[in-house]
Amino acid sequence: MVHIILWILFTLLMGLQLSQDNSYWLRLTVGVVFTSLYVFYLHFSLLTRSAGKRKKGAYLLKLAGIVFTGPFIYLFLHYKTLDTWDLFSEYYFISLVSIVIPFLFLSWLARVTENLVTNTVKKEQLEKQAVEAELYYLKSQINPHFLFNTLNNIHTLVYKQAPTAPEAVMQLASLMRYMIYESNADTVPLSREMEYLQDYMSLQQLRYKESPVVQLKIQGDMAACHIAPLLFIHLLENAYKHSPARLAPGDLKVSVEVKDDALTFSVQNPVNKKFSHILNEPGGIGLMNVHKRLFLLYPDEYTLDIRDQGETFAVVLKIHRLQSKPHERKAQLLYH
Repeated sequence: MVHIILWILFTLLMGLQLSQDNSYWLRLTVGVVFTSLYVFYLHFSLLTRSAGKRKKGAYLLKLAGIVFTGPFIYLFLHYKTLDTWDLFSEYYFISLVSIVIPFLFLSWLARVTENLVTNTVKKEQLEKQAVEAELYYLKSQINPHFLFNTLNNIHTLVYKQAPTAPEAVMQLASLMRYMIYESNADTVPLSREMEYLQDYMSLQQLRYKESPVVQLKIQGDMAACHIAPLLFIHLLENAYKHSPARLAPGDLKVSVEVKDDALTFSVQNPVNKKFSHILNEPGGIGLMNVHKRLFLLYPDEYTLDIRDQGETFAVVLKIHRLQSKPHERKAQLLYH
């Protein structure tokens, strides 16, 4: 389509220019345009077929053929006026210099530009596929990691013959439905993600006889935001996993706040001394997974603050410009 538009414009401009000085402007215009088309696309096709091939001799021979035959279309339309060899050679040289050589260069420039655009698009597609593959891999780590930890908890309940074990199995099934079906989308409403986290807290609460060990604080309009699914679960899991076995009511503090165009998620837990080096835990994928996903999904738009305060451990995640950019992140991934 671009080629067609450009050739139409070129034809109109040539016709307008030649009609001012020549009585046979139409014949000249047709000669110039057809010569240009012949040289441009024959050389363009030659460059396309020769791409990646190391046959310079064959290319130069065919190029010489294009240069030699290029002016004849233009000259053919002057057959009534080119009745002497001097006049013929003069017009041959004029058409060679003014039409053939410029359009050989333009066809080469068009081929180079098209290659550049094609390679850029292919590179972006490959980068996009690589990013999507890594995100899929990181996301796939969540399910077995979560399932392994939760089944351990349910195993303990069953071993103790706790009456809450059947309820725990049903809650796990509900959580898995969300993880398998709903979390396949690029984004989910923040309110739905919070329901998932609250279900997870309810499941974990079955381990404790005391009142709720989590002090949950929610501020702002949760339904107005969309975020990447399963973004907070690792942070919450770590809070449970690295806390002492006995937790008093409100020992775990979870806060979610939506204010202006920013989302802040924070979780704080008392430290179990046996797990004081959380980030260096052998085989741990929790915080590292969160770091990688955030870097890929929200480049330059998040902060993850990890605070080891001795007796307590806190993680504060802040995502900026969440509402103004409802997670159309794929184009940005190519440039970070």
